[in-house]
Amino acid sequence: MLVEQLRQVRQIKRDLEKQLKEAGQTFPAYAYLLTIPGFGPIVSAMTLAAIGDAHRYTSRKQILRLAGLDLSASRSGKSCSSAIPVICKAGLRYALVQAAQIASHKDETIRSYFTVLLKGRELERGIKLKMRVKLAAKM
Repeated sequence: MLVEQLRQVRQIKRDLEKQLKEAGQTFPAYAYLLTIPGFGPIVSAMTLAAIGDAHRYTSRKQILRLAGLDLSASRSGKSCSSAIPVICKAGLRYALVQAAQIASHKDETIRSYFTVLLKGRELERGIKLKMRVKLAAKM
């Protein structure tokens, strides 16, 4: 019974991903987004849905603010060195940081850039997340 339900859910997921790809292909920017390392059909579609027409924005900073690519840390009674930065696990921000994480593992150019960002800072608390957010903003 549970196995059959799992198969049905997986089939629904495949069907939705197929529809997402078909809908995304109607937008010219979709193909460009897919060329960014770490951007797959889902992240590309989420980016298009959130940003819409990129020509509406006058600067890159407006899009970064829209995506919420800023870190916050839970600092209740803690010094800066012990506060751990976190990123909200919702929406475009989370998807872009996950794309940056994948790209930092799979793409040689991005991996070397990420390594340079971390050089000499490996012991800082939460530095990898900060640099992934920076990488997501660059992407």
